[in-house]
Amino acid sequence: MTVPPLVFFSFVTLEGAGPAEHRAYNEWHQLDHRPENLALPGVLWGDRWARPADYRDGVASAEHAATDYVAMYWFKDPIEQSLREWSDLGSDSFQWGRGPLIPGVQRKLLSFFRPVKGYAAPSALVSPDVLPYRPNRGLHLTLSRHAEPHSGATHEHYAWQDRTLIPGLLDLDGVAGAWTFSFAYHQSHPSLPLATETPDAAESLRIRLVYLEDEPLDVSAAILKRTAELAGDREVGLSPEAAASEEVLLSTPLRTIVPWQDW
Repeated sequence: MTVPPLVFFSFVTLEGAGPAEHRAYNEWHQLDHRPENLALPGVLWGDRWARPADYRDGVASAEHAATDYVAMYWFKDPIEQSLREWSDLGSDSFQWGRGPLIPGVQRKLLSFFRPVKGYAAPSALVSPDVLPYRPNRGLHLTLSRHAEPHSGATHEHYAWQDRTLIPGLLDLDGVAGAWTFSFAYHQSHPSLPLATETPDAAESLRIRLVYLEDEPLDVSAAILKRTAELAGDREVGLSPEAAASEEVLLSTPLRTIVPWQDW
């Protein structure tokens, strides 16, 4: 896979919904919405994950604490055409009465990010470009805000992630690899209400995905433990200024959805 110019993330909440509502949403997304998107020539890949109740012990801001599902789509060049066809599908789906405006669904983040860098664990025996297509058991996702995205402290934090943190996670059992993403802009679509009115500056948000091939709760616990150890290490850890540059908005394990089994 040639690294695409943009990746789309959707954080979805079904606040107060019961099993019937979750099943209806999963059926729509897995059997209708996702296949229609994957058939578009400009979509390289798309996937989604669940965040059930027992996956919510991590850090979460008020805005993202109730996140139930995360979806992502990778787009290829020519990006303008790819996004236009994808947006047109959303409008067509609304006209067909098949979404994306689904009762009870709240989208707390609808945003495009630029892929920064991929990392593959030696045990995975593949390149980072292959990770999105490779089967996984789930993810560990970190969404952060850097209020001063081009400061020296933020630069130090990014260098530490690239040279210390992520390499330190790749040798953990159950970690297949990781990708980092930098915020580009929020989506605006006529068939959907704005997910956020926050005027986030370009590159002020960062997403780190760690791809998991073992039980997500167990691997995520190991990831958090290793992260704390590396951050606090006197020789390779973060300076106080670099640590303070990051506001973690969501740090959570996610579980891969198995159609019908997880509905």
